Amino acid sequence: MSLYKRGRKWWTNFYVDGVRHEESTGTGNERQAQIIERKLIAEANARRFDILEADPTANFAEVSAKFLASGAARPHHAYHLKFLLPFFGETVAYRITKSQAAEFRKARHQGNPKIKDASINRDLSVLRRILDWAQDERLIPANPIARIKLERERRTRRQVLSLDEEEKLLATAAPHLREMAVAALDTGMRRGEITGQLWEDVDLHRRLLYVTRSKTPEGEAREIPLTARLFELLAGKSPRDNVVFAYEEAPVRIIKRSWKSALRRAGLRHIRFHDLRHSFNTRLMEAGVMQEVRMALMGHSSGNKVHSTYTHVELPVKREAIARLEEWVVSQRKLIGGNYAPTQK
Repeated sequence: MSLYKRGRKWWTNFYVDGVRHEESTGTGNERQAQIIERKLIAEANARRFDILEADPTANFAEVSAKFLASGAARPHHAYHLKFLLPFFGETVAYRITKSQAAEFRKARHQGNPKIKDASINRDLSVLRRILDWAQDERLIPANPIARIKLERERRTRRQVLSLDEEEKLLATAAPHLREMAVAALDTGMRRGEITGQLWEDVDLHRRLLYVTRSKTPEGEAREIPLTARLFELLAGKSPRDNVVFAYEEAPVRIIKRSWKSALRRAGLRHIRFHDLRHSFNTRLMEAGVMQEVRMALMGHSSGNKVHSTYTHVELPVKREAIARLEEWVVSQRKLIGGNYAPTQK
């Protein structure tokens, strides 16, 4: 193998199995050129022995298309790709660098000065996830940004819906959105868990709901006792298919427009649908429910560490927690003259 200068760039000229390879390293720094040369030789050998199932020169757009078609993608991956593809799409996936990621962050800030580092961190996390997948599928030799460091995120106050705001929201929301909001407020389920809920996982006889389609593994197959309000809502529905929450007999996919319309009609501040989950947790806390029980109901792990064990809480304890929640709501609604039926025991 040999490096030589052509103009201001270093080029490499080497042979693999009698085949001559000549390629620019793209740099004028000799030490960097030596590192790049070694990678080029490794890639050539990988292709020779069919270690890779695809050309390692595939760009990020091609790798992303395969990722989306694989079934491994989630809705939020497609969302973040709207920002990633215009910047990284034509770049060879294996050649994406940390400095390019820094340039992406800079470009995102320039395009939207109000964007938070946390939002850009989500973009880059999806970028890293897709490249991890590509490595696992042997589409690229390695993830070039596997150890990228994300910006530290400032802790922000989580929005909590007051009972007065809840009444206004439910009064103005479209019927399908109102049902989803009640489910979120009374179970703490994520939007995706609610839209994916099936009737086969609802036990009206035992007043239980089983979450079997969660975003996270710890959220799968957890059981949540039904409040009286949610029980009456579900018992009064006439299922036409297996999806519990539907719009015009079809599964609900997007609620962004209807959610904004409901907030506008109710005259409420900006609140995310996800904040209803935070409201459920906060209300449980104010009702005196222990953290471990709240975690079990919401599908959270019992700690922040990767290898932490998951909380297991017996069903009677969960029923007591939901009963406490309803008692707390009743006491609070007396202050605003509202009505809220407690759980029938």
